[in-house]
Amino acid sequence: MRELIKDPFYELIEKYDRCIIDYCLIEDDIPDQGYRSHKDAVLFAMLKYIERYIDEQLRSEVAYGRRVQDEPFLWNLDMGKAKAHRIDPDTLFHVPVILRTDRIGQRFYDCPWPDPLKGDQIPYWYAFWETPHTSGYGPDEFRYVNSVLFPEGTDDLEIYEWTTDWSNYFEAGHEWWGTACWSVYDKYMNRFVVIMASVTD
Repeated sequence: MRELIKDPFYELIEKYDRCIIDYCLIEDDIPDQGYRSHKDAVLFAMLKYIERYIDEQLRSEVAYGRRVQDEPFLWNLDMGKAKAHRIDPDTLFHVPVILRTDRIGQRFYDCPWPDPLKGDQIPYWYAFWETPHTSGYGPDEFRYVNSVLFPEGTDDLEIYEWTTDWSNYFEAGHEWWGTACWSVYDKYMNRFVVIMASVTD
């Protein structure tokens, strides 16, 4: 597996600087083997995220001329705990109707608000625009980003939704805001997209 680091999507998503989702676009020379390939892609994406985190920390330390923390962050992951189930594209890319927005900017939708503290998985739209510190994004931006990410459309995508109890990457989101992990195989582009999110206030 290898990350498609020159894909134009990465350049686009950088412009959405309030987006807290981690995306990883992956190409694999081995033909898609369903669940096994998805699990490999999720592990690959997590390792890439850890690599990015370490690189960013090292750049900060060089810029400041000192260590930014006494000990490095101790990453852990246990893919044996990672479980997933298939979901259809309409579920992942669902866009709720905004019924109203109150005077402080909180939006009310035509669907239930997820409750991560009760074990609810946050939906993709929520991860994209209902961030702890208001992103300012909404349905139009969400649709546009996904049209660039999946230029051949979303109808035939193979999608797995993953549990989030297998790495401490997800600990921050478990505190309050929520966590998410999906793997998507696009057969027309022969690539995987892993979408992860975890943050707190």
